[in-house]
Amino acid sequence: MSRFGASILAPLGPVLSEDEKRFFAEARPFGFILFARNLEDAAQIRALTADLRDAVGWHAPVFIDQEGGRVQRLRPPLATEFLPPLDEVALAGANAARAMELRFRLIAAELLALGIDGNCAPMLDVARPETHPFLRNRCYGETVEQVIAMGRAAAAGMMAGGVLPVMKHLPGHGLAQLDSHKDLPRIDAPRAELEAVDFAAFRPFADLPLAMTAHLVFEGLNTAPATVDPAMIALIRENLGFRGLLMTDDISMEALSGSLGERSAAAVAAGCDVVLHCNGKMHEMVEVVAAAGEMTEPAQARAEAALRARTVPAEIDIAALKAEREALLAGHR
Repeated sequence: MSRFGASILAPLGPVLSEDEKRFFAEARPFGFILFARNLEDAAQIRALTADLRDAVGWHAPVFIDQEGGRVQRLRPPLATEFLPPLDEVALAGANAARAMELRFRLIAAELLALGIDGNCAPMLDVARPETHPFLRNRCYGETVEQVIAMGRAAAAGMMAGGVLPVMKHLPGHGLAQLDSHKDLPRIDAPRAELEAVDFAAFRPFADLPLAMTAHLVFEGLNTAPATVDPAMIALIRENLGFRGLLMTDDISMEALSGSLGERSAAAVAAGCDVVLHCNGKMHEMVEVVAAAGEMTEPAQARAEAALRARTVPAEIDIAALKAEREALLAGHR
């Protein structure tokens, strides 16, 4: 297999332009990611995912952010509307793990039917009272134990449904009080707390196929955002033990500084395998692809291992699973 480009890219709209087709064919990104601007109806989405794969000449993974709740690119009638995860976990009580597994098994079925086979979840950041509102109710719990249990259930649901999970945001975003889309969060917490809470939530998931970095600084541990800091990527690999394909969060987020090319090169140099670029602007993608280059040999091996984790799901009775999930939630309403 030829070397993948070290990028995951997004089309600009619901239909690929000829320029995009040519560019994607040349760039050979590892995969693609879709946003609300790309999604109109089921037939159009299936055509778009097929065209993306045709452009690169193989069954490249197509990702999306379908957490359920506020961060849910597909909405009714294309997909089920879900509560924010933290709200659903509270509502389900003792049934939360099973409800979460069913939630993500249903999400996986809806995604795969549209040609989407990667989902940027589970989100294993541990919520705190001070967690920024943009992030807080996207979390799965306020304790390490709860986040691990819900994360395992979410990952199991997706994997059973043939969808690759991408855990995020390593090495932990729960203490952030700023939105990294707009600012650089700086976290001043003792190393002991990070080890016992934030880092601990990710360690049981070291064997998942893919993960995403966080754009933040832990005061005393790093001076640059984790995504572009070799010491923090080493922490993700050595301390957290993550062995899979590591992608950046969106490289165009304002938490990062420098040109997109400088950011992309710095992320790869730090040890990220793949640079994620999300807005679909051609001139930016050109810069990112040029700076990210091709995957290193270790990154290529991790990418191929991630692809081997894709499964063909068993058929399910969607109506029955929805009914079971509603019964679990209804018992606590």
